[in-house]
Amino acid sequence: MSVDKNSLPGSKAFSGALAGRLTGLKFLGLGLVLFLVLLVASMGSFLQVDQGERGVVLRNGKLVRVAEPGLDFKVPFFDSVRKISVRDHTVRMQLEAYSFDQQSASMVASVTYRVPEGDVAQLYSEYGSLEALEARLLERKALDVIKNVFGKYTAAQSIQNREKLGGDINDAMRVSLEGAPLQMMGVQVEEVSFSQAYEQSIENRMLAQVQIETTRQQKETASIQAEIQVVQAEAEARAQRERYMAEADGIKLRGEAEAEAIRAKSQALAQNTNLVNLNAVEKWDGKLPQSLIPGSTLPFIGLR
Repeated sequence: MSVDKNSLPGSKAFSGALAGRLTGLKFLGLGLVLFLVLLVASMGSFLQVDQGERGVVLRNGKLVRVAEPGLDFKVPFFDSVRKISVRDHTVRMQLEAYSFDQQSASMVASVTYRVPEGDVAQLYSEYGSLEALEARLLERKALDVIKNVFGKYTAAQSIQNREKLGGDINDAMRVSLEGAPLQMMGVQVEEVSFSQAYEQSIENRMLAQVQIETTRQQKETASIQAEIQVVQAEAEARAQRERYMAEADGIKLRGEAEAEAIRAKSQALAQNTNLVNLNAVEKWDGKLPQSLIPGSTLPFIGLR
């Protein structure tokens, strides 16, 4: 049996074949690595932004642009994305404040805000995130504004004029946030509570005020009713006086008419003496009297 010397491990031919195989394996490994790199790069070149968000694209830490909602591209390995919500957000806070008359109050307030699309880059540049914006700007401003505005109201006024208090806080808050990368939707004072003893005193004071107001209204009503009765009495007196005057005028007219009639009759009798007998005849029923008084005369004896 013969042995090929070129196939022996120590031969030059064997060494060359082994080196060729190793070189092929190296190229295969490099190709595989390159393929993996390209695959990862292609996968990392896409970004997706939700409709209620905006994507802050950073290239080696530098802000280069703001991506709109939808599918977008970025440079692999160099670009990163930070998403900022542009929806409405509400921050609730509890605080202690003092009224104008130095009454301590526990308050619960909430601030609703949103980030305008055009302010996303400014927000990220100045604060980095919504959480930092709320902690470093919004909550501090809200606490200061609420305390300052509440301090201009007495405890009773803050309860009686709750709507006006909320309006003043909203106005002051908008002024305080001018230039900030956010849009304030509103501040809501959800709760204002004082000590139980003070709230009871306020309630008693309000009840007393209501009673005073009720008494005043009753007094005004009684005064108005008295005035109405006076006016009615005066009107009735005037009406009665008019009736009396009318009756007096009627009596006077009747008296004047009767006097005129008597005067006319007197003149008629004076001019015709037989008118009396004529009236008697007209009124006589045609019967003679059944008895006569001695010495008296019969009626109509003077007739011939």
